[in-house]
Amino acid sequence: MGSTSAHDNEGLGRRNLIKRSAALGLIAVPTMGFLSACATGGGGDDDKKTDAPKGETSEKNPLGVKNGVALEAFIFKGGLGDQYAKDAEADFKAVYKAEVKHTGTQEVGPKLTPRFAGGNPPDVIDNSGAGHLDMNKLSSQGQLQDLAELLDAPSLDDPAKKVRDIIHPSTLEKGKHGDVFDVLYYAFTIYGTWYSQKLLDDKGWTYPKTLDEMVTLCGEIKKEGIAPWTYAGKYPYYVHFNLFAQIAKIGGMDAWMEIDNLQPNAWTGNDAVKQVVEHYEELAAKKYFLEGSQGLTHIQSQTAWNKRKAVFIPNGSWVENEAAPTTPKDFGMAVGALFDGSGDKHPHGTLRAEPSEPYIVASKGKNPRGGMELLRIMLSKKHAQNFATKVKSLTCVVDATEGMTLSPGLASANKVFKEAGENLLSLQLQEWYPALTDEKLGGLTGQLLTGELKAADWIKKAQAEADKVAKDDSVTKFQRTS
Repeated sequence: MGSTSAHDNEGLGRRNLIKRSAALGLIAVPTMGFLSACATGGGGDDDKKTDAPKGETSEKNPLGVKNGVALEAFIFKGGLGDQYAKDAEADFKAVYKAEVKHTGTQEVGPKLTPRFAGGNPPDVIDNSGAGHLDMNKLSSQGQLQDLAELLDAPSLDDPAKKVRDIIHPSTLEKGKHGDVFDVLYYAFTIYGTWYSQKLLDDKGWTYPKTLDEMVTLCGEIKKEGIAPWTYAGKYPYYVHFNLFAQIAKIGGMDAWMEIDNLQPNAWTGNDAVKQVVEHYEELAAKKYFLEGSQGLTHIQSQTAWNKRKAVFIPNGSWVENEAAPTTPKDFGMAVGALFDGSGDKHPHGTLRAEPSEPYIVASKGKNPRGGMELLRIMLSKKHAQNFATKVKSLTCVVDATEGMTLSPGLASANKVFKEAGENLLSLQLQEWYPALTDEKLGGLTGQLLTGELKAADWIKKAQAEADKVAKDDSVTKFQRTS
């Protein structure tokens, strides 16, 4: 899932929940595609064996990394940059006296698709961006290293604790294909409604608790000559970060899982869908979106927001780092939790927070054990804190930022995350079926926000598009029960 994970060559800023291109088979939706035709070995049972050559193990080298064996790292260089990875690579190089070949790129899929096909992939990959590799296909072809040994290895900071004990439980769940854990989502993204705390304070406005309060506040904001909202109109699925989560909060996760699982009538039979989509219809009808937002990229919409042309923007916690070049020093970037609605199934303060930034180790790389060891290094408190400092984002390492002085946006994200407690929502639809959510439903949402489409029609059309995917045998299907 995820994903997604809006920081790619089209300028999208997250992990994993961004626009995917269907043009390259292996890149994009898990359809029949590339690997089945050209991965080595033909995808049989033998391909599932991921026994990596092992050197001598020790307390300091539990994974049996061989000294002096070169490591190749392929890192997505988007909104998070790649310096944090280079810093971890430097520690790997120092310990194992090995050269590390580093590639920072915004074209992971286009550059690596032929390498996986040719049987010479790099060892460790940050598989993010618009053209990311299809991990479902890679896993089914035995191309991904089973990371169980990494999870069972002692953590770098406290050998009494295994790696699995120091990372967020949702990271353990999200990284599985079937029963095999073969994807490490390194970052932890907080999704929500982002705003300037200074602007709210200057105007005497209070962040609303309910959908109705939001509508009321939007009226007050508009009277001040400021647009209440803006969004990345060229990529309207950014709005889904909030819209989908709002449906799950009000309707409950059981109802949302029916949507994730492509069940019949999951959209049309869910009262929360009607409530939330009608809320967006009302915002559009009252012209509460910045004029021209439908033509803006994510960078342009964030810049308009930074310039106080709009108060609110739907986004993920990568936005602080990505928008840093245009953010005023006293902006006071902040994020709010989901709004309450009618008949809520989740309490106030519920938040969409998910593992993101997927790291994979190639089982057929030259040094998969080195790849796993690099991830163990990245999961140390030193490098988790370095990530927080450099890119203003949380990692999957639990409580890694304790005691740190955090940037405004990260401090706000950390605060709402802690306040939410166990009330965290994790959605799969955008990760599993990006062609559905980002292209088909994204197009509908774009029409909804410009007033060209009514809520009732959005819901009917969304159900019809989901039904098409459900009936399409070429699309790999997934099921969740929790």
